[in-house]
Amino acid sequence: MLRTLLLIVIGLLPSMYSLWVMRKTQSRTSSRLRQAAINVSRGRLQQNLRPVESDRYYLEGVGYLIGDISCQFNARSGYLRCAVNPSGPCQGCRYYEPKELVSNEWE
Repeated sequence: MLRTLLLIVIGLLPSMYSLWVMRKTQSRTSSRLRQAAINVSRGRLQQNLRPVESDRYYLEGVGYLIGDISCQFNARSGYLRCAVNPSGPCQGCRYYEPKELVSNEWE
């Protein structure tokens, strides 16, 4: 009788250990996901508290833009200044190229 009971206990030990490891891993994963969500929300909050750039302006019908819109590389966006110098500033930028005006050939 004691031998049978010992055999059952030894047979159940690996599955009990596996169950314990799975629960511990699940708990650790959910904790890490919760912490990542908190960090992302903090980052978004800090990003939204960013001071307004001095070269940000509102263009009727388009919205907020930053940077020199006469530059060929300007992104025409309120979030990204341009492709080659996204952090700016536009004054004195060595990549500045004036945008070519397209003339109407039908006139």
